[in-house]
Amino acid sequence: MTATAFAFAPGDIVRVKDDWPERRGPAHIRTPYYVRGVQGQIVRHLGDFPNPEDLAFGRPAEPRPLYHVRFKKGVIWAEDRADDALLVEIFGHWLEKP
Repeated sequence: MTATAFAFAPGDIVRVKDDWPERRGPAHIRTPYYVRGVQGQIVRHLGDFPNPEDLAFGRPAEPRPLYHVRFKKGVIWAEDRADDALLVEIFGHWLEKP
């Protein structure tokens, strides 16, 4: 897949894939477990970068889009205030439309 296969814009609602590749064998995952399966909102596209999940194993790494995704903190952790949010950098191949 190329970076252009993943096109999200600011304001898009996305869900982080509920995937656990580390259960299938050695893996280097940059997506925090606590946001997997959680819905968030694209804030901005940060650029396209080589996939660190491949780089960690010395494999060729295609550029992948990296996004800032905002999550309502209360969806992840119980203690929150109305304006609490969490901003996470997530590569596009981990995101899907809900």
